[in-house]
Amino acid sequence: MEKEGHILIQVEHLVKRYGAHTAVDDLSFTVEKGQIYGFLGPNGAGKSTTMNIMTGYIAASSGTVVINGNDILKEPVNAKKCIGYLPEIPPLYPDMTVWEYLLFAAELKKVPGKQRIEHVEEIVQKLQLSDVEERLIKNISKGYKQRVGLAQALIGYPEILILDEPMVGLDPKQIIEMRDLIKGLAKEHTIILSSHILSEVSAVCDHIIIISGGKLAASGSPEELQEMMQTKAELELVVLGTREQADEILQQINEIESYEINNAEEADCVKIRLDVSGDKDIRKEISVALSGAGLPIMSMNRMEKSLEDIFLKLTDESETEENAGSIETEESVQTDVSDDIEENEMNEQEESDDDGNL
Repeated sequence: MEKEGHILIQVEHLVKRYGAHTAVDDLSFTVEKGQIYGFLGPNGAGKSTTMNIMTGYIAASSGTVVINGNDILKEPVNAKKCIGYLPEIPPLYPDMTVWEYLLFAAELKKVPGKQRIEHVEEIVQKLQLSDVEERLIKNISKGYKQRVGLAQALIGYPEILILDEPMVGLDPKQIIEMRDLIKGLAKEHTIILSSHILSEVSAVCDHIIIISGGKLAASGSPEELQEMMQTKAELELVVLGTREQADEILQQINEIESYEINNAEEADCVKIRLDVSGDKDIRKEISVALSGAGLPIMSMNRMEKSLEDIFLKLTDESETEENAGSIETEESVQTDVSDDIEENEMNEQEESDDDGNL
């Protein structure tokens, strides 16, 4: 029995190029047993390409992917046995019934014939598909189609489930049902989940990997990413008093880096937003100072960065760096072209002088 902490997937220096376009650029990360990983990135970041390489659907230009000790290129059969894959568009056959399709998937995945029917029955029960198992796939709802796609990924009970946008197109009720399904499956499987619904990733995932421009932008638990991005404490207060009174007190507190005072919705109150350098906790000091000056604090909240804030900041920074590199390259090309023009002009001048001397 493998213990938690065992590395199931190891991706090292992965590169995928399509002509002059680099979709995945020197990407490295590991996936440990027993966790749900959120795989995030803006459109075109290389998420689906990376997933397709990890599952053996396409080959990398360079780099390696090792699945539970098996190189996906050198030992594809053993590697693929460990993975169940749900692409963004589930690979369904609309003119088959749900039961026929799952039985067909079990045959493709070489589930032994004697166990096949019992195995499919187990998965139908687990994903609550009994009500639609005899219906044609083309006649069931989007939510059920996603479940059927997830069911085919579960055939053979692989250790790893890779789910590409499993909640796309679902209504709020179906999203909650899918979230609960994924959490339930996580008890027996390691899951990699790609999604644009950041609130769902935050609610479901133990570890988050963010990529941008095909490169790794950040990796860690939601708490670790939040701590990494929270370079200064941000507080929001509602105080009973005037702007002038609050301003006079806040100017005397050295730890406050900056602040902003606005009118609050409550009568005779002001709303204060302030930044504290070094992420220090000065709530007690602020409370004593304001209350001592006769300015009661009606509410005080420590503002935490959401996963959306972190995602936008990291991907914006990554795109800025990439654009800066592109500009630098263009400038160097322009310099080279200018040098070539100058050199050609000098050569032409020398040839003209030589002709004159003749």
